[in-house]
Amino acid sequence: MNQSAFSVRMDSQLKKEFSLICEDFGMPVSTAFTLFAKAVVREHRIPFEIRSDLPNSLTRQTIELAENGKELHGPFSSISDLRASLDA
Repeated sequence: MNQSAFSVRMDSQLKKEFSLICEDFGMPVSTAFTLFAKAVVREHRIPFEIRSDLPNSLTRQTIELAENGKELHGPFSSISDLRASLDA
């Protein structure tokens, strides 16, 4: 199997902590990255959830508007009234 080099830039402290954990697992860092790459190829996805617990800027703006009672819509007396408001 032909092999090629792969370079990754990361924060020095993160690299140090990651290397120590890989060492605890008894594997070099390159093996950990290879395991990750194989999982991505096998599953056709990132093999863990990537998310943020913090709302994005649009959500924060919407929350602020709602908390201040601005740009609120409804209540609606029918689905058609709701749809008309959404389409407006």
